[in-house]
Amino acid sequence: MNHIYFTALPNGAGLAAELAQGDGAPRVYVVEPTGTFENDPNVTDKKFPGNPTRSYRSRTPLRIVGEVTDWPRQTTEALQAWKERLAELRADERGEIIN
Repeated sequence: MNHIYFTALPNGAGLAAELAQGDGAPRVYVVEPTGTFENDPNVTDKKFPGNPTRSYRSRTPLRIVGEVTDWPRQTTEALQAWKERLAELRADERGEIIN
């Protein structure tokens, strides 16, 4: 990918961490952009006009300045529902990522 994606909302970051692939525990970091960033076009205006999800992307690294450990965790059932929905979206040919 050409970008690193981040959000200003800890709950959104927590959900993304819980849905990420891998065997490790989900983690949420507090970061600072080291360069310019823009609204994430995969989410903003396309799905949520005005960027209420506060989702962004950058071509430059992010600096980790801390870790969030107390975000509201998803229930097992809610996580399964999210995973099923994401699987449906991946199977849908319209699920294009703008890079």
